[in-house]
Amino acid sequence: MKRHIKRSIIYFIFTILLAHVAFAAPNPGEPAPLFSLKGVNAKVFDLKKMETQPMVVLYFFDADSRPSLDGLVMLDGLAKKYKNANLNVWGITLSKQASIDIFIKNNKPVFPILMDDASRASDLYDAKMILPTVCIIGPELKIIDYMQGGGKSTEIMLSRLAERKLMQKETAIAAAISQSVEKMDPDNYDNKAIKGYAALKEGNIEDATTIFSSLSKGKGRVIGLEGLAAVYTETGNTKKALELINEVEKIAPDRSYVNVLKGNILYSQNKKEEATAQFQKATTKKEGATYQKSVALNQLGRVYANRAEYEKARKLYDQAIELDPYYVEATSNKGVTYEKEGKWDSALDIYKKAQMLNKSDVIASVLAKKAEEMLTFQKDMENRKRVDALVKDLAERFRKQKKEKSKNDDEWTSRPLILTFVDLQEKGGLAEADGYAMVILSKLSELLNSSGRVQVVERMVMNRLLEELNIGSSELSDQDTALKIGNVLAAKLIGTGSLLQMPKGALLNMRLIDTETTALAKVITEEIAARTPLEKDLNRLNRDILKSVIDLYPIKGFVVQADESRIMINVGEKQGVVLGTTFNALEEKPPVEYKGKLLKSAPLEIAEIKVVQVEPDFSYAEVVNKKRALKQDDKVQEKRMVN
Repeated sequence: MKRHIKRSIIYFIFTILLAHVAFAAPNPGEPAPLFSLKGVNAKVFDLKKMETQPMVVLYFFDADSRPSLDGLVMLDGLAKKYKNANLNVWGITLSKQASIDIFIKNNKPVFPILMDDASRASDLYDAKMILPTVCIIGPELKIIDYMQGGGKSTEIMLSRLAERKLMQKETAIAAAISQSVEKMDPDNYDNKAIKGYAALKEGNIEDATTIFSSLSKGKGRVIGLEGLAAVYTETGNTKKALELINEVEKIAPDRSYVNVLKGNILYSQNKKEEATAQFQKATTKKEGATYQKSVALNQLGRVYANRAEYEKARKLYDQAIELDPYYVEATSNKGVTYEKEGKWDSALDIYKKAQMLNKSDVIASVLAKKAEEMLTFQKDMENRKRVDALVKDLAERFRKQKKEKSKNDDEWTSRPLILTFVDLQEKGGLAEADGYAMVILSKLSELLNSSGRVQVVERMVMNRLLEELNIGSSELSDQDTALKIGNVLAAKLIGTGSLLQMPKGALLNMRLIDTETTALAKVITEEIAARTPLEKDLNRLNRDILKSVIDLYPIKGFVVQADESRIMINVGEKQGVVLGTTFNALEEKPPVEYKGKLLKSAPLEIAEIKVVQVEPDFSYAEVVNKKRALKQDDKVQEKRMVN
């Protein structure tokens, strides 16, 4: 009998061990085991179909166990409060239907509840013996976190989720989750820091300062001082930031983030070698939050990329992405290294991954579009021949310094206004994202072209011309070289300038130079805020440039035909006329003689007309108001924009 009992116990233990061998817990970094299950409404949920989602949380629970439900109920409450949060949670259970029905009736969860009757998912994720079991699945369906058990494990799960949401730049939900964890454990200082950094990313300096100041006065002193150093760096108080950085280095020499902050400050002071040393030091230290260690790797990668050491840069970006799979800047930066090597297919693959991480990221979106255009161009032989011939002709004219002569003998009628941009010189700090200046010029060119008022030289032609002439960005900063480029492109205006990287964003200083007179036509200074949507700043910049163009170079033409209802003028789409363009009709006044000199009088405005139909070479307008009837050969001039 005893032998039989002993044998049964051994068999039971062996069965359990065998089950654990057969269904071992998945590890972070591994592909998530795939499954499909039915929800309570009979809808099928297939994990494979979630591969385009940046995050999926699998929450295995027992509907009859309150400790097992705590974390799920908390997540459900957050999802209901923050409806725009990208929080995909699947509740998975082996519980009986009656228990599931009671849970749903009491909580009315917004998440799908999946029934794992055959234990398919529970076996794959070793989620039968210990509940809750939580698995956070990241980009490309790779496991990034795996936790089992309630109580402290629930706190750890929520804290990690808050950190992941901070990485995704979903600061509101990150702060909310952090707040929930704080109620569970007020002494979780790393968790409190998440709330502080979420406030800092939102630009809420006052809240961030309050949170980090409170931490710095207690047991979380080091984390608090580190956070305050980040706040002072963000606000440009480098002296105070360096004081706190040095203090943290003394009392906690293994903390990595302070070296990142110091490196950023030194780089903005043009002390690039010293900055690089700080970034390298940060990558060797062990202490600090995961999302902070990844920034160190990214910044060092940017340094190597600027030196054209692209392979070294990519290795560092890969390490940063491994630590933080939501690091969209490091991901797109890796794509830029391939782009600079002319490997457009590899660049596009990476940019698409960056877009999956954050669909609203403008930099990744613009870079992906550019890569697609380049790949299309490379396959289009006729277009390639056209551009190659054009570039060779332009390069020859540049070398011989021949300026394209105007074929327009009419001194009054406007010619098409062509503008070309040369590369902006990036100055100041080292932005986390590479290609920022390039994205600004690409988007701005797109906006200006779509306005119809200005023709911007095709960027591809410009880049190919610079390659043909072997002119680098440093040479383009020379105004004479830039003007020569503008002349051979038949551009009336050339846009050049600088982009000064600052903690809160960037300061764009753009100079519009008249290629015919070499005079500085306009200087436009715009602040591009880090937290404001880039489109908003670029729309404002686009309007400022268009206003300057209209003020300085109004479209001029003549009346071709006139009757009571319709006026035909000799300028159209090619000259930048669009529907709604308003013109003043002018009548020249005779000059005034004074002390033997003839003084030209300002023309008299005799009518205002508004364009109602546009053709390539002419337009039709209707009279808004008039002092006399218009006739053939009356001059017209575009009316200035009103602020």
